[in-house]
Amino acid sequence: MTATTTPRQSVTVLGLGNLGRAVAEAFLAAGHPTTVWNRTPSRADALVARGAVRAASPAEAVEASELVVVTVLDHDTARDLLAPAAAALPDRTVVNLTTSTPGPARELAAWAGAQGARYLSGAVYAVPQTIGTDEAFILYSGPEEAYGPHRAALDLLGPGTHVGADPALAAVHDVALLSGMYGMFAGFFQAVALTRSEGIPAAALTEHLVTWLKAAADALPQFAKEIDAGEYGTQTSSLEMNAAGLRNILAATEAQGLSTDLIAPLLPLFDRQVAEGHGAQSLARAVESLT
Repeated sequence: MTATTTPRQSVTVLGLGNLGRAVAEAFLAAGHPTTVWNRTPSRADALVARGAVRAASPAEAVEASELVVVTVLDHDTARDLLAPAAAALPDRTVVNLTTSTPGPARELAAWAGAQGARYLSGAVYAVPQTIGTDEAFILYSGPEEAYGPHRAALDLLGPGTHVGADPALAAVHDVALLSGMYGMFAGFFQAVALTRSEGIPAAALTEHLVTWLKAAADALPQFAKEIDAGEYGTQTSSLEMNAAGLRNILAATEAQGLSTDLIAPLLPLFDRQVAEGHGAQSLARAVESLT
């Protein structure tokens, strides 16, 4: 009896920047017939040498595969590429890994749906060289019937998580996660500026800072539980204590002749909660000053 194998699903990748090339390479490495398109055709040369098919237009590329992955610069570029391919979109699943925000994500999903396509938004957490490894992860949002049938193929890019049926939810998560990242960077820059004012190299500080930040991050799941429950009782890190500590940090930084622009905005959040009588409650309650 002769063994048979199931043919691999064909995939199209629109956009061959650093991310797009890595995505196409992951599909090719797994044996998926892969069609590629890029505004500058020569960017596809190396992929074609490995077996990819170069499409002459976005419409031709979309026509080639049921699964269409978009990896371009921004939302407007994605829409501009898909618009001329509208006639080829029925019964296709479009996975847009382009960075977006909630409103445009919903708008493009509605447009794709009107063309007869299924649509997923994706938020990628990886540098291109980690695509296809467990170091990458991707959040997807959109209808489950769009995600489920293609999950195995999409997981080739990195472990995926479906965060909900609303196509905007991947963008919401993306903005939120990146906000947390930039908050960490802000604290790092402020810390390095302070130690440099006393001749301490950034590398010397960072060794200790990374250890401290990893330990501090362990508090976040508990903070999240408090925020979700709206219950902020604590016996440890109160708002009043943190407001006093931050006030000292700001004073010390200013005494060094340095700007406090990166962390000073936290103090009014703490002070508002203390003024409203919540000083003995958890630091997590500071989030209520943002709503």
